Amino acid sequence: MGNNTEQEEELLLNHSQNSTKGGLKTIPFIIVNESCERLASFGLQPNMIIYITKFYNMDAARASVLINLWSAISNVLSILGAFISDSYIGRFRAVAIGSISSLIGMLVLWLTTIFPQLTPLPCGQYQLDCNGTTAAQLAVILSSFGLISIGAGFVRPCSIALGADQLENKENLDNERLIDSYFNWFYASVGVSIVLAVTVIVYIQDHFGWQVGFGVPALLMVLSVSVFLIGSPHYIKAKPEGSLFTGLFQVAVAAFRKRHINVQLNYNDDCYYKTPESKLLEPSTDFRRLNRACIIEDPHMELKPDGKASDPWSLCSVEQVKIMKCFLTVLPMWSTCIMLLVSFSQPLSIYQLLTVDRHITHQFEIPAGSFGMITILSLTIWIAFYDRALVPLLSRYTGLPTVISPFSRMGIGLFLGIVATALSAITETIRRNKAINAGFEDDPNAVLNMSSMWFVPQLALYGVAEALNAVGQIEFIYILFPKTMSSFAAALYTFGLALANLINSLLVSLVDSITSTGGNTSWLATNINRGHLDYYCWLMTFLCVINFLYFLAVCRFTDQHHHDGRSSLFSEAEEEHSSNKRFHGA
Repeated sequence: MGNNTEQEEELLLNHSQNSTKGGLKTIPFIIVNESCERLASFGLQPNMIIYITKFYNMDAARASVLINLWSAISNVLSILGAFISDSYIGRFRAVAIGSISSLIGMLVLWLTTIFPQLTPLPCGQYQLDCNGTTAAQLAVILSSFGLISIGAGFVRPCSIALGADQLENKENLDNERLIDSYFNWFYASVGVSIVLAVTVIVYIQDHFGWQVGFGVPALLMVLSVSVFLIGSPHYIKAKPEGSLFTGLFQVAVAAFRKRHINVQLNYNDDCYYKTPESKLLEPSTDFRRLNRACIIEDPHMELKPDGKASDPWSLCSVEQVKIMKCFLTVLPMWSTCIMLLVSFSQPLSIYQLLTVDRHITHQFEIPAGSFGMITILSLTIWIAFYDRALVPLLSRYTGLPTVISPFSRMGIGLFLGIVATALSAITETIRRNKAINAGFEDDPNAVLNMSSMWFVPQLALYGVAEALNAVGQIEFIYILFPKTMSSFAAALYTFGLALANLINSLLVSLVDSITSTGGNTSWLATNINRGHLDYYCWLMTFLCVINFLYFLAVCRFTDQHHHDGRSSLFSEAEEEHSSNKRFHGA
């Protein structure tokens, strides 16, 4: 009784302390912080390959590898940042540390444009060899990238959750609608920030130079940190409660520790460890070896007097085992999206755009780094068209709320990715032939009599492909997992981006190394008129076709897995999403 009284007093005390904190007044501080971070960091990426090749005397292939590694580290650190936040430091500290880290990183990057000592001497017109980058100079630029990655890794996964913490109030009947509205505004602000990043920031870099172009993102991060810290006294700062990833590791460790248990034996319900609120009596029969993690061998040693597990690394609940099985079930399908993400990142695409006519009018020229806007716009337009026009129209004839299954959407997205990659190979072949016929084989800076609109169809197709595949992936994962774990779908997609960046780096390195042997010109030479970027695009098209065949095989396996009843891992998820669980083969 005494413990209950103390807990009630603690809850009342916390409620009284937090009654003047949180709420809508804190949301602008959080959204401004996130928006400025996105605007600053995304504004650096489109033109970064040009900056590195020009001021650090790197060839285009090495610069592309470096940038892909930078993106991969940022995405991996997002998962690590979420884990550290949930398990140890809390979301407020994570966002604060990340914002300050990004600010320092951008200031270091800006300083490389101010002090000539931080970059190697440029290649002179009559120099036979370019000056190499010293270890100190390379350490400076890499440290700036690392600090920016750490910042992104802490801010991006934790900022949106910190905002939701401010609005969490179970006594408010409109609380769910309020949180939904917050999510919409949050994602809208992120979208606007990315659009401004690839247009305004890139335009500033192209027309006002690198000092101003890198100085503006640094100023934006000063604003981001300042606004976030000003709102600090008003935030609800929830304590860390543990991470989902910890639970996955615990199941793996517990199952390994109990590997001597014979899972073929029939155990009754009382042999499995369940939480008091559990609706699951026993684990499923798929991935049976994992069931060892929730089998109670010695109740006196493995359970506390209150019924909880003494060591969560030796005994896990049935729910934890189910979540682990969900994770293993979605992995094959999730892996099919990685090659599509790889195909989006053409290593020298910005050099292609620099050689064509990008004028809209005689006075206005679209910056080469801003063409990513086409992909973003086509993605946004397709999602709006699909959700608001196509689904209501087709639903009248099919009678189904979701007219295209997640499998079908993922498959169509992968197929469009193949078409877009093949189209990029054809476009590059045409561009290269025009350059050679015009006598520009040794002049990669020459502008051809070729419109940049040639590149619009492939970029637009990439946007539609990503919209179909990514949304299908997230819905597929969301259906299998319980509602409380819906954020896990986004985490898996982020990890997919990281793997795609790593694979892209590996492919670029291999292709550059193999094709340049024997003194031959690399396919990915900085002088793209002498290289063969079109061959690289055809290679990517071939890999995308192989990936599509792999997707069909995974689809068949997953569809069978669903129909034999084993994919219904969570009964509550089944009930909630029963209208959406009409899987069809791709």
